[in-house]
Amino acid sequence: MQKNIISICSVLIIALIAGFALLHPGLPPTHDGEYHVIRFYEFDKVLRDGNLYPRWAPDLNNGFGIPLFNYVYPLPNYFASFLHAFGVSFIDAFKLNMFFATLFGAFFFYLWAKEYWGNAGGVISSAFYSFSPYRFVDTYIRGSVGEVWALAFFPALLWSYFCFQKTRKKKFFILTSVFLAFLVYSHNILALIFFVFFIFYALVMLIGKEQRIFRIKDFVLQVVIGLGLSSPFWIPALFETKYVVGLQIFDVTAHFPELYELIIPSWGSGFSGSQSFDKMSFQIGVANIIAIIFVVLKLFKNSKKNNPEKNIIIFFVVSFFLLIFLMLSYSSWIWTHFPLLPYLQFPWRLLSLEIVIASFLAGGLFQNIDIRVSVRKKIIFIFALVGVIFLGINYAKPAFYHMRSDNYYTTRSNFIDSTNSIGNVFNTKWLVSIPLKEKNKMLFNSGSGKVEFVRKKSTEVTFKVDAFTDSNLIFNNAYFPGWTGTMDSHEIKIDNFSGRDSFAIPKGSHIVEIKLKSTPIQNFSYLCFVIASTVLFFSSIKTFSGIIKK
Repeated sequence: MQKNIISICSVLIIALIAGFALLHPGLPPTHDGEYHVIRFYEFDKVLRDGNLYPRWAPDLNNGFGIPLFNYVYPLPNYFASFLHAFGVSFIDAFKLNMFFATLFGAFFFYLWAKEYWGNAGGVISSAFYSFSPYRFVDTYIRGSVGEVWALAFFPALLWSYFCFQKTRKKKFFILTSVFLAFLVYSHNILALIFFVFFIFYALVMLIGKEQRIFRIKDFVLQVVIGLGLSSPFWIPALFETKYVVGLQIFDVTAHFPELYELIIPSWGSGFSGSQSFDKMSFQIGVANIIAIIFVVLKLFKNSKKNNPEKNIIIFFVVSFFLLIFLMLSYSSWIWTHFPLLPYLQFPWRLLSLEIVIASFLAGGLFQNIDIRVSVRKKIIFIFALVGVIFLGINYAKPAFYHMRSDNYYTTRSNFIDSTNSIGNVFNTKWLVSIPLKEKNKMLFNSGSGKVEFVRKKSTEVTFKVDAFTDSNLIFNNAYFPGWTGTMDSHEIKIDNFSGRDSFAIPKGSHIVEIKLKSTPIQNFSYLCFVIASTVLFFSSIKTFSGIIKK
């Protein structure tokens, strides 16, 4: 027990070093950081207006709004709103998102790797994970808060599934489904990458196991529950993409790194695809490459020995080299012929999986080694630990910090009036481009009269209309399925007028309410969530009852 506590403390201290720069005042100048500050602000605004699952960003698109959160992973936004409720700024919430994800991921990476390699191997694996260069790219260069969370939940998912297969305890069954759901909520693209790997990982684990059919059924049920819990995000994001533009704006074949870029250390804050001297780093990491070389040598040396983890090691090694091939331009024909692959946007995103594989295998070099009984092994252990930190410590910080407040971003037109992404991305397909800002939210397209607002919330507006004649009004809001209206408590039809909401109103005085309701697809996703939650709830009760009886 004491040995576990010391190991956990060591792992958390190493992770703290890796994420310490996130506790510094100011905003690191990352690719996505400023976008996330605005997202947090908009998400929190809609959440505070009573929408438990926000989908609309009302202030963006020059005040016409966009269904941003229908397509963008929500977990970092919820966490930011939670922190903001305690007075934390959105800038600090951005950094604390990644800081806590760093600690969370390091902790669960240790727990997972420890199950295979023992305490020493678990600490080494976690240290390699915390100090992998690409994790620092995600944190301090790209500012991809969702990917950092996905990198944290993936080892948690692998750990819980391993423990379930090992013990068959219901609590690990539940945790596997929950962690899978959190993975999806963290980042949709990485969730897809990790999910495919998870399927093969589970299948390899079942090799040689008894009652494989029952274990496969359990696995399928875990996946179904996990996907059900995360359905409010992925189902609308998948089936309502036809309502927005620009979600696939990258040519995946233009972003292959060169082999030398994967091997030779480099560092830069530029963007992928640019030819600048400050180009973003695609390195796997010197320590990770050295670890893979030693793992392969050890595998060949011990090929005749009976190692219970041999299948897993071979699977991880093969996966590592397969991923390298997929990141190089030689594999372009695969990317162009498999429909889901272009959805990943950048082949180098597979580095997320590469660092998980390499870090896990690094711990295998210390499999079941008790460093307390051998001075030589202790020296090697400390050398490996210090070495991986030394090789990565220079990447564990941003170049500088913007000393700004939230107000700097939420009041500037170039941040708050756009679509929160490159060009016209996330805008509704009925608006050809970002519309000009309108002074009045409500206009008479035909007829005349007076409009007086009674109540105005982020996704709900109530106003009084005195129409002098039969009229047609334009609500300067981006047209999108789900926007509905009532007049004097009777439903009215919302039409599309050049990408804006439009409706007819007869002569006279009327109370009109326009609000965003759930689409049929969204309602279906909530039903899936309720069913999965119900199954999980009753499973939890049975598990909790069993613990009490014991």
